[in-house]
Amino acid sequence: MSTEPKCIREMSEQREEMILSPFACKSKNSKGRKVSEPECDVRTVYQRDRDRIVHSKAFRRLKHKTQVFLAPEGDHYRTRLTHTLEVSQISRTVARALNLNEDLTEAIALGHDLGHTPFGHSGERILDEEMRKLGRRFIHSEQSLRVVDILERDGEGLNLTEEVRDGILNHGTSSTPHTLEGQIVRICDKIAYINHDIDDAIRARVLTERDLPRPCTDILGKSVHDRLNHMIHDLIINSLEKDHISLTPDVQSAMSELRSFMFAHVYTSNIVKAEEKKAQELMRKLYYHFLDQFGSLPKEYIELRMRYNEIPEVVVCDYIAGMTDNYAIKTFQDLFIPMGWE
Repeated sequence: MSTEPKCIREMSEQREEMILSPFACKSKNSKGRKVSEPECDVRTVYQRDRDRIVHSKAFRRLKHKTQVFLAPEGDHYRTRLTHTLEVSQISRTVARALNLNEDLTEAIALGHDLGHTPFGHSGERILDEEMRKLGRRFIHSEQSLRVVDILERDGEGLNLTEEVRDGILNHGTSSTPHTLEGQIVRICDKIAYINHDIDDAIRARVLTERDLPRPCTDILGKSVHDRLNHMIHDLIINSLEKDHISLTPDVQSAMSELRSFMFAHVYTSNIVKAEEKKAQELMRKLYYHFLDQFGSLPKEYIELRMRYNEIPEVVVCDYIAGMTDNYAIKTFQDLFIPMGWE
């Protein structure tokens, strides 16, 4: 029987077999999708997943969702979209250096935050508080998986591969993805947000470079550029030809300490939190309004409840979590702020 590739996709799969590390997740060995589909003749399964995520509505909405600074007026603060792109760029660099599957890594990175709420973690906390009252949780990584499994394409989902779904679900601190590509994204997510949040905090005059803990900067570097460079090199060198992805203990410890510093001095600072209570009250009012007026939700969300036999509270969370900051504010104004007469 001929083993010659019949199409561009098969040529790509054959190239992966020849070039990628034995530890890499090869496209042809994917565990597949929940619903089987005919293969694309040009793209591998992970390239196809990446494209589906980039073309999704949830991905486009990330450009108007908070990263750290609520409704920043400056043009240069990160949003959830620019964070996602930075995670993707760093993750792809690491995957390429380790001869792992760059397409799988990129797909996971681009999809990992699709379930984030408006107003960042502040908004997430409100929906989680409401879900806890029902004995459930709202966690953005789980919501990201729900977005790609169900909410996109009007309840049909994107039907992504198991490896991309696993990486999206397990990108948080308390989880470990089953693929090395997913493990790369998990660590690079932290490398990205710690460093770019420092950069944004310095820009906002919340802190200065001199405020950072000296033991951390002595190990990692004394500028955002140097710290990024050091962490990425350390991750690559320490993970070469291994069956797991990790930083060296010293760098991991310094990064964890720097992350703790950011939580203590930036993420919970008075400047960053100045508008948080307003944003959280807005989220809570929207939640209870749509729970009381469930029939006012867009038609596709009402149909979603019927199709999947969901409780109204979950569907309301789906709707609010999908909002951008601007749309949440406008919806609140339309519902609760009197309109003037002309």
